[in-house]
Amino acid sequence: MDRLEAQKRITKLRNEIARLRTEYHIKNTPNVTDDVYDSLTRELKSLLEKYPEFKDPNSPENRVAGKPLDKFVKVKHKNRMLSLNDVFNEEELYDWEKRIKKLLPVNTKINYFCEAKFDGLAVSLIYENGEFVRGATRGDGFVGEDITENLKTIHSIPLTLNKINGEIPKYLEVRGEAVLSKKTLHKLNIQNEKEGKPLFANTRNAAAGSLRQLDPKLAADRKLDFFAYDLYLTTPAQVFSFAPRAATALSLNKKPVLASHSTKHQFLRELGFEVDTHDAVCKNLSEVMDFIKKFEKKRANFSYGTDGIVVSVDNLELQEVLGVVGKAPRYMAAFKYPAERATTVVKDIKVNVGRTGVLTPLAIFEPTLVAGSTVSKATLHNMDQIERLGLKIGDTVVIEKAGDVIPKVVEVLVKMRTGKEKNFKMPSVCPVCGGKIEKRQAGNLRIFEPRGSQPVIREGHRGQKYEEVTFSVAFYCANPKCPAKNERYLEHFVSVFDIYEMGPKILRRFKDEGLITDAADIFTLEKADIASMERFGEKSAENIIEEIKNKKRIPLSKFLWALGILHVGEETARDLAINFGTLDKLMNASIEETNEIENIGPAVSESVYNFFRERNNLNFIKKLEKNGVIIEKAEKQKAGKFKGLTFVLTGTLSKMSREIAKERILKEGGKVSGSVSKNTSYVVAGVEAGRSDSESLQTRMSSKLKSAEKLGVKILDEQKFLSMLN
Repeated sequence: MDRLEAQKRITKLRNEIARLRTEYHIKNTPNVTDDVYDSLTRELKSLLEKYPEFKDPNSPENRVAGKPLDKFVKVKHKNRMLSLNDVFNEEELYDWEKRIKKLLPVNTKINYFCEAKFDGLAVSLIYENGEFVRGATRGDGFVGEDITENLKTIHSIPLTLNKINGEIPKYLEVRGEAVLSKKTLHKLNIQNEKEGKPLFANTRNAAAGSLRQLDPKLAADRKLDFFAYDLYLTTPAQVFSFAPRAATALSLNKKPVLASHSTKHQFLRELGFEVDTHDAVCKNLSEVMDFIKKFEKKRANFSYGTDGIVVSVDNLELQEVLGVVGKAPRYMAAFKYPAERATTVVKDIKVNVGRTGVLTPLAIFEPTLVAGSTVSKATLHNMDQIERLGLKIGDTVVIEKAGDVIPKVVEVLVKMRTGKEKNFKMPSVCPVCGGKIEKRQAGNLRIFEPRGSQPVIREGHRGQKYEEVTFSVAFYCANPKCPAKNERYLEHFVSVFDIYEMGPKILRRFKDEGLITDAADIFTLEKADIASMERFGEKSAENIIEEIKNKKRIPLSKFLWALGILHVGEETARDLAINFGTLDKLMNASIEETNEIENIGPAVSESVYNFFRERNNLNFIKKLEKNGVIIEKAEKQKAGKFKGLTFVLTGTLSKMSREIAKERILKEGGKVSGSVSKNTSYVVAGVEAGRSDSESLQTRMSSKLKSAEKLGVKILDEQKFLSMLN
């Protein structure tokens, strides 16, 4: 290839790479894979090494700069970069409106502009004659750091602006947010975990950390994005004609400006910037609140981290009148969604005793608002977790709550200590019955695909291999007759048997009155036993007895789950039932036979084997059968359309109960899990009570939806799920 041919090829490559960048980052319609894009870029770089005279500092290949910088240069902003005042609820938003209306003429009509508030790094971009010349961080608002080379690695930042009506502004400053997608964050953290590096806490930290380091190549590896949201234009009106589609110039203090904040967004799009489409002009705050609520439902599936909505007075003349107070503009406010994290002080640590006898510590604190609800306790899981956190009674901690699950303590703020904090110790005896406490290993072996020299414990069913995971030490009450264990077990038992008429209070009452001593006694109850008790009448007694009678027949899988065998939950019980078919076969199975079942490891096999070797457990099963409980045989799972697929159900389904949905999935050969993992195929998100089908996703992101989003698991609404069933 001669010099002229090389020049033509370089031009072609640059044009195509620029086109693909626009398709992918601006129009969101990529028509080639990343591999194709990378291949074109490599060819371009190869040609430029042979013909360096055709190099251009603002061409696509220079988005990834070469050598790391020694330090960042300070940059003074021509226009101060402001921060926003926050509002946290509708009342505070209306208070903000009252304040600004006092500064405007009476009956002034105010339109508002709403846009997503990205959780990233605010940056300023400077363009001269349409060419990107400098980019900087916010810094203190007056002075930031020059991160131009790092910003060039972001493909959604145009290095050259589009001409509008054949013209380009002589000087333009663009403000926006450099962000990292949730999907990219997940991939980065997987890689960091493999390499033993610290994990990023969130997308904002990852984006900021990527741009505020000296090697542009490292910034390029993070694959950041940029969304523009504001601009400052100082070009004289006679030199630059505004795009008719974007806005009309108006005169304000003899300076050409755009008419509104919303038209700034359209103008930015025409110049070639990526601008988020989740925005709207609202006539009043009622419409603003509607926008805020609608976007809140989209946050679970939104590609980027967001923590609220920016609400602005749309008219720029009114913005000029309202001005700035302190470091924040009066004409803007950031509506923040309820935080999923909050800080509080641990007043005490209580210990609960579960149905298996495990002791679970709970942090007790003053009622604290987090994720839109008030909580006063948070699980600490076990002693290992307390030691890992370094938690003491009296510590200031960070609590986290996602969806409707009990919050947990995720961090201790050590620097907040006063010296009066106290260490916590697990009780030496059961806090309920005073029985002996013993330590046991809690954990299991998990299936994995071997990588490199990772240790393999054993090879099991179908050649699957097991990797040892870290076992934690749990404390258990060793007393088999512990009232707490018995009570929790009763609640678990009637829940699995679907005896809805018998809640915790009724079970406790029956025990106190001596009507039952264990779960098997439930099936011996008579109507007269209950009707004669205070606060129970003929009708309520009849309902309870009828419910018990109808629930004496139970599938083997549910029966095994109801027994409360250590490590055997709903899914494991189903696997055991399908593989053995009858209770007798399972009871007589060896550890090795059980261990050969797919998804069941040695810890589960040993637990099941030991359970059926305990005389008390065998007597309990015999008592249940004697009292009329019928255990149905399990049929081998038939192949169906859902074979090999695992579903997780969350929320409320309007067309059928979740129990029926689960049965339909199982009938088609699928599996239903209670938690989201990398093996989950779909998460089915039901509707919220009282909301229409168009508002089917829950207002607040549940923990299951959050996990699905992080792991890239597809989320189905009820309609799509029903389509798959039919």
